[in-house]
Amino acid sequence: MSPQAALAELEAQGNAQKAGEMAAYHKAARRYLGVSNPQIDAAVKGWRAALSVEARVALADGLWATDVHEARVAAAKLLTQARLRPDAGAWGVIRGWVPDFDAWAVADHASIAGQKRLVADPARLDDVEAWVTSEHMWSRRAALVMTLPWAKMNNPKPHELEARERILGWAAGYVTDPDWFIQKAVAWWLRDLSKRAPERVAAFLEAHGAAMKPFARREAAKYLP
Repeated sequence: MSPQAALAELEAQGNAQKAGEMAAYHKAARRYLGVSNPQIDAAVKGWRAALSVEARVALADGLWATDVHEARVAAAKLLTQARLRPDAGAWGVIRGWVPDFDAWAVADHASIAGQKRLVADPARLDDVEAWVTSEHMWSRRAALVMTLPWAKMNNPKPHELEARERILGWAAGYVTDPDWFIQKAVAWWLRDLSKRAPERVAAFLEAHGAAMKPFARREAAKYLP
């Protein structure tokens, strides 16, 4: 399966009216086909079943390179799999996509794929840490969105708690960032963590909440007692 053939399969399901609506909604300057997520899921399911891991990685990277919205979503979905062996190539491709992030929808799909690879090998957090000080806002945001699994662990082991504290340190460095998407990402991380470790989120807000935007502080504290 070539990227061109996969793109043609998506194009055949396009809807011009929906494509226009999607372009207006997402506000990222790229081509939209008007293909729904369930349609993309069905296509990806067929491709995944027919391809080796290496071929999936190559197809995903080729689809991403088209800069078509649905193709990029499909690329991310191709690599969203907990058990993927070998997965070094997949992580390399996902990491290489991060500088291209320019809108939340595609970035979030790719970040979900990245979450699986980080959980599979937490040593990759070293790669993510380099994004924390990036001038590219979407890279900074990805450092929190891709690490959300550490906010959702019900019974974290000591090394997972250590990783959680490391990521909270990144979040603490973001609280003075005025960008809405960064503030929202901090709030998202804290809100999810508050369902499992409310005392830790309360301590974070005690130390850093005053520097956060009011909406982000409210969102972070949403589930606190």
